[in-house]
Amino acid sequence: MNALIIPTVLAVAIPLVDRKKPQWLSRLISRLRKAEIVNTAPPLIDNDAGWALIHSDDVQKFEDWIQKDPDGLPRLKGEEPSLGSHILIELFECDHKALELENTVGKAMRDAAIASEATVVTDSFHEFKPYGVSGAVIIQESHYTIHTWPEHGYAAVDLFYCGGTIYVDRAIEELRQQFKPKRMKFLVVRRGLQGDVEGR
Repeated sequence: MNALIIPTVLAVAIPLVDRKKPQWLSRLISRLRKAEIVNTAPPLIDNDAGWALIHSDDVQKFEDWIQKDPDGLPRLKGEEPSLGSHILIELFECDHKALELENTVGKAMRDAAIASEATVVTDSFHEFKPYGVSGAVIIQESHYTIHTWPEHGYAAVDLFYCGGTIYVDRAIEELRQQFKPKRMKFLVVRRGLQGDVEGR
């Protein structure tokens, strides 16, 4: 005689005090919403004539993406490994005074290198008359450079780094705090793509 097995569904009722969600449920929903926001529009990737270009004009989404990998070189799906990453940053509507002097620009760039835990080797900055500062912080992992146009409230920054020890998101945050841009754009260029370096 065959036994008839009837599946049962167990329903659990969770009492809600004062019609509020339990704390664990609120935390879970909050995490899911944050994950949804981060994943809705990741940086875009273009492969153009053998160059891997990743771009974004949303600071929060860019920083969320760059923090995903402890190596500091997070790759998007289908992206080839590289020896280094070169982040080009456009800072618009900055604090004009922060961009005018060699001392303030140099300090911001050195602070960014230190914040990212880069190994600083040396630095050099030059103040132009009537406007602008150019300079570089040479780090063991490569270099951070800048040129400013204080009269336009604009700065162009390059953060070029390799290896798995740089926290580049911290460098970006340091620059945001010191230059106070109202808008930023990012472009990541992968340097030394594995296929090119290995001659494939």
